[in-house]
Amino acid sequence: MPINSFIYPVPSPPPAYSVANSCRFNDGDSAYMHKTPGSAGNQKTWTYSGWIKRGVGFGVEQNLLQLWDGTNGYARIHITTDNQLQIDGNDNATNNAYNLETNRVLRDPSAWMHVCIAMDTTQGTEANRLKMYINGTQESSFATETYPAENVDYMFNIDQQHNVGRHSISGLYFDGYMAEVCMIDGLALTPTSFGEFDEDSPQIFKPIDVSGLTFGTNGFYLDFEDSSNLGNDANGGTDLTEVNLAAADQATDTPTNNFATLNPLDAGSEATLSEGNCKYTGGTTVGEDQRQVCGGTFGVSKGKWYYEVKKIAAGDYNDATIGIYAAEHVGANIGYTSVWGSAWNNLMLGCFTQSGNAHSGTASTSYGDSLADDEILGVALDLDNGAIYFSEEGTFYDSGDPTSGASKTGAASNFSTSVDTWIIPFIADGSSGVAPVFEFNFGGCPAFTVSSGNSDANGYGNFEFAPPSGYYAPCSKNLAEYG
Repeated sequence: MPINSFIYPVPSPPPAYSVANSCRFNDGDSAYMHKTPGSAGNQKTWTYSGWIKRGVGFGVEQNLLQLWDGTNGYARIHITTDNQLQIDGNDNATNNAYNLETNRVLRDPSAWMHVCIAMDTTQGTEANRLKMYINGTQESSFATETYPAENVDYMFNIDQQHNVGRHSISGLYFDGYMAEVCMIDGLALTPTSFGEFDEDSPQIFKPIDVSGLTFGTNGFYLDFEDSSNLGNDANGGTDLTEVNLAAADQATDTPTNNFATLNPLDAGSEATLSEGNCKYTGGTTVGEDQRQVCGGTFGVSKGKWYYEVKKIAAGDYNDATIGIYAAEHVGANIGYTSVWGSAWNNLMLGCFTQSGNAHSGTASTSYGDSLADDEILGVALDLDNGAIYFSEEGTFYDSGDPTSGASKTGAASNFSTSVDTWIIPFIADGSSGVAPVFEFNFGGCPAFTVSSGNSDANGYGNFEFAPPSGYYAPCSKNLAEYG
C-alpha cells in the first residue's frame, strides 16, 4: 500500500500555560510579605519580574519590591503618585544613585500587566546597566533617567529585609493583585524568560512557565498556589513571611484568566472600593437626590453571566440598586431627581433594589423580599434572551427560572435589548449618615468568605451558590468563548 494512503495524526500543540493563582493585597489591611536573606548575593546583577493588576490608590505611591539597610542605602520598585513605574536607589557607600521613571502611566484597573526590571552594573554602556520592560516591551521614554555607576554593588540581594508590597519606613502598601513574582539573583534577563507574545494577537504578552529558571542565592519565586502559605518560595528557598494576609486572599484572578471587578475609575466621589475592587462602601452625605454610581470592568453583549453580591449594610436611604447598566454611561455620577426622566432611567434598565423592587427604565415593580444583612443576592444575566434574574440565598425571586430562555413578566426580567454593551456590574446608592456596604463576588476573589465553593460548568469561579446551568463567571476565558 502506498505510504501516502495512510493518515498520520497531526501532533496536538502543547496547551497554553495557565497561571493558577494570584494574591490579593489590600492596602487597608497593611498587607505585605518580607524575607531577609542569610547572606548577601549578587548586588551587581539581578532581575525582578511580576504580574500586577491594580486595585485602588491611584495617585498614591505603592511599592512592589523594596528594602532599606537601616541607614542611607535603599532600593525600591514602585508606582509613583503620578502612576508611573519607577526604580531608584543607591549603594550607601558612594551614594551613586540610579533612577528610572517612566513617562508611561499605569492606571488601568481592569487589566493585568507585566513588569520586568533587570540590572547589570558590569556593563560598559550605562544604558545597558538598568533596563525596564512593561508587557514585554522595553521602555525608552523616561521622566527621570539616571543609570547606575559601573561595577557598583547596590542594595537588592543584601542580607536585609526585602519587602513585597510595602515600603519599610513609610508603609505605602500595594493595592491589587500580584502573580508569578520572581526575583533572580545573578542574572540580567529579558521578558522572554517570563512571557511571550501571543501568536494570534501579537500585542498581547502572556506568561510562560518560569519554574525551570535559575533563581540564584537569594532569588525567590512566588506562585501563590498554597493558600495556607502564600509566601511559599516555589523555588525551594526560605519562604517569605506573610503579614495581614490570609487564605481568602488567594485568587484565581490571574494574567491568564482575568475576572471582572468594580471599576475605581467609574466610582462616585464618595464611594470607596477595597478587597481587590470587590467591596463597595458608599458615601454618607449623598442622599436620594444625588445617587452615587459605580460600574464594573467588563462589558458584555451576549451570553449568560452570573455573579453574587452580599449585603453588609444598606445605609440610611435603604435603597441601593444592583444589576447592569449601559456602557454609554460609564463614568456617570448621575443626579437622581434632576434627570429622573432621562439618564437615570436609561441606567436602570435591569436592576434590583435591595429593598425588593425591580427597575427597568421608568417601570418599578415589587419583585422580591428586602435583603437582610449578610444575605447574598445572585444576579443571572441572559443577554441571549434579554432577561435578568435575581436570587436571594440561592432561590430566584418570583419563581424565576434562568434556564428557561424566556423573559418573565415584570420589570426585573425584561429590559432593553437595543443597548450594544452592558457593564457588569452596576451599583448605585443614596444615603445620609450611614454608608451602604456591599461585597461582590465575580468568582475570581470574593470579598466575602465562600463556604461551599461552586464553580461554573467550565470550572471557573468560586461562588457560594451554584450558577444556573448555562451561566458563566465573568472572566476572560469565558468571555472569549461566550461573550
